Amino acid sequence: MKYKQLGNSGLLVTDLCLGTMTFGETSGRGANESDSIKMIHRFLDAGGNHLDTADVYAGGVSEKIVGKALKEKRKEVILATKVNFPVHKGINNKGLSRHHIMDGVHESLGRLDTDYIDLLYLHCEDPVTPLEETLRALDDLVTTGKIRYIGVSNFKAWRMMKALAVSDSKGWSRFIAAQYQYSLVKRDIEYEFTELCKTEGVGLTPWGPLGGGFLSGKYKRENKPKDYTEGRIGGMPDHTEEAWDRRNTDRNWAIIDAVGKIAEERGVTYSQIALAWVKAQAGVASVIIGVRNMQQLDDNLKTSEIELTAEELDKLDKVSQPPEMYPYRMIEAYGRKLP
Repeated sequence: MKYKQLGNSGLLVTDLCLGTMTFGETSGRGANESDSIKMIHRFLDAGGNHLDTADVYAGGVSEKIVGKALKEKRKEVILATKVNFPVHKGINNKGLSRHHIMDGVHESLGRLDTDYIDLLYLHCEDPVTPLEETLRALDDLVTTGKIRYIGVSNFKAWRMMKALAVSDSKGWSRFIAAQYQYSLVKRDIEYEFTELCKTEGVGLTPWGPLGGGFLSGKYKRENKPKDYTEGRIGGMPDHTEEAWDRRNTDRNWAIIDAVGKIAEERGVTYSQIALAWVKAQAGVASVIIGVRNMQQLDDNLKTSEIELTAEELDKLDKVSQPPEMYPYRMIEAYGRKLP
């Protein structure tokens, strides 16, 4: 694997990051503790140094598994976790208040069995808590050494930019990483976030690079998966980001066909091509891969050996081009001052 600088920081991470959302899950889509630990060790042995988890993954079980796996390897790893969503009942046990952030970090440190968190993401925007309260709490945690860097996820672009401006004006720690859904079938962040992250020195760490498994090539147009036994999408409720009805479009099947053609020509898998495309995008520092078994992990790891040609990237770019939207269409058409 190759190392990349994470945003405007001195932190170096591998271009693939092991996501652990399903580690410890009992819904049928996850891996048990033993298998999860083996996958973590396999990832580290392959040269990976970046792990991603969250306090809510598997109700906290994911963090516990990660903590056990890293017991003797903690200093080898850049460990990321998140805070916002509720792990316990109670009106104040969610969001980005100082109260919840402090409690959440304390509990995550315990589950992870570590003295520090390398990278703490705000898991989602909190429209109630003032940004100053959230960012001051994070800066205090950085100052005390409990966390070392901060990141953002699932914020609106203007809120992310405002948070960066507040941090700069106060001299507080600022975001170095942004975690957003990004794949050939989900390129929405290109409207705002790609350029925002580039200009503000924030590294992109995309999740969902395979579109919930849709880009793996396992699905067929006429066969809607029934449940998790037929893939991740099969267990997703209709309202979720990775639901079948969001993926089952003519545009997306055209993308699958293009991915498959390149994969066949190279003698590799659909997943490897789809991951290689995300890895090659501007501003992307580390792509989060989510796996359920060792076979999937080994397949994804081979992506580190693949560099798509300019021609292949162009073909994938064109077939997956997101729809034109206002005001971006108008800005592109009339906003240029230079040719």
